[in-house]
Amino acid sequence: MTLLTWFRSAVFNLYFYAWTALSALVLSPALVMPRNLGMLAARFWVGGVNLGLRLICGITVEVKGRERLANGPVLIAAKHQSAWDTIALLSICGMPAVVLKRELTWIPLYGWYILVMRMIPIDRSAGAKALKDMVRRAKAAAAGGRSVLIFPQGTRVAVGTKAPYQPGVAALYAQLGLPCVPVALNSGLVWPRRAFRRPPGRITVEFLPPIPPGLRRDPFMTSLEAQVEAASDALAAVAKAGPPA
Repeated sequence: MTLLTWFRSAVFNLYFYAWTALSALVLSPALVMPRNLGMLAARFWVGGVNLGLRLICGITVEVKGRERLANGPVLIAAKHQSAWDTIALLSICGMPAVVLKRELTWIPLYGWYILVMRMIPIDRSAGAKALKDMVRRAKAAAAGGRSVLIFPQGTRVAVGTKAPYQPGVAALYAQLGLPCVPVALNSGLVWPRRAFRRPPGRITVEFLPPIPPGLRRDPFMTSLEAQVEAASDALAAVAKAGPPA
């Protein structure tokens, strides 16, 4: 990591936490207002994060295939490489109900926004009960016209590292009866998991062709993993190669 990258990373990390704290405080009235206002507050915060990435770190964002998100609710199954994913995909995907770990709701202010926006926190230690509760909440969100976003691997996975796809996504696919839109990305290259550095580059998010509802579990899981992994690897390879000469 060069000295310039280190300096930019340090400035951005300070900016990120200051911007998050300021946004949470200034926008706190949204906590007691209709959920739509909470969504606007979240978009404002996400916009500030991406602006800081661009101006401070030289990191830009490109979104491909957004038109593959139907007008109605869908199940969105996204690759998860970075904390950026949980921040920015909210806005990019139109503020879906996100399946996330319950511990995030314990964070002051941030956790309150999660609850107000009716996300889907799950207790990962609760086993089958957690799965049933997740499906129940997801059905309620879809019935209200919202898409549902899940990270099928259940945790951030570094670029080039493989991790199994968990059964939660299969349960949602089977129970919701919605098309599943796979999402590939390469955010881990510029916002690595548990790392300080924020090297310049481009985050690319790509919405892949939807998987129609009705497949059996094994064909669905095989198709989902194959599409997301291949496309994410391709995005990482292009980013590492750099712009054409």
